[in-house]
Amino acid sequence: MIRSSLASSSSPASSSAPAARPASAPAPAARPAPAARSALVLTASDRSASGERPDASGELLAARLTAMGFAVERRIVPDDRGEIAAAIVKGARDHRLVITTGGTGLTPRDVTPQATATVLDYEVPGIAEAMRAEGRRSTPFAALSRGLVGVRGGSLIANVPGSPRGSMESFEVLVPLLDHALETLAGSFDHAAARTAGRDDLPPSLPEEA
Repeated sequence: MIRSSLASSSSPASSSAPAARPASAPAPAARPAPAARSALVLTASDRSASGERPDASGELLAARLTAMGFAVERRIVPDDRGEIAAAIVKGARDHRLVITTGGTGLTPRDVTPQATATVLDYEVPGIAEAMRAEGRRSTPFAALSRGLVGVRGGSLIANVPGSPRGSMESFEVLVPLLDHALETLAGSFDHAAARTAGRDDLPPSLPEEA
């Protein structure tokens, strides 16, 4: 760029000709909104990322989401805060739903909740609490899971444990809430009109909606 500019200024013709006005740069294309029924299943695991262990939890979650009508992308990253956070950010740009599996425990390499916390706009703690409560029906150790659920942009982000059983137990807590959560995140939602249309999966009406 500098070399080209200097060459132009040394040309005799260029000194007498009026300077050309630079063409205005085209406006950047708007990023398309994420597809309403698409999801990223993100596995955080050193061993799965290195190929030492199959990603059983990711496979189960992807199969369940596919059966629910979601187009599913899968990705595996090591237990690294920066890589997990970057993958969540990209996933939230491309999908309405991001499910992470793995890295929710107490070891020094379990960093998924810390990475997730850095990129959330806000948390939805009730869902994470419900996941732990459901897990405690099977094992008291479910209370040690530190998974978060929250929102980035218009996308829902949920951490579930890394074990196949724990991941599916936690995800099933989310299933009956998922459609309504994604609808409300997508924009204005008329609860009263939806109930009139026969929707039975919505929360009870409030007095001002009656």
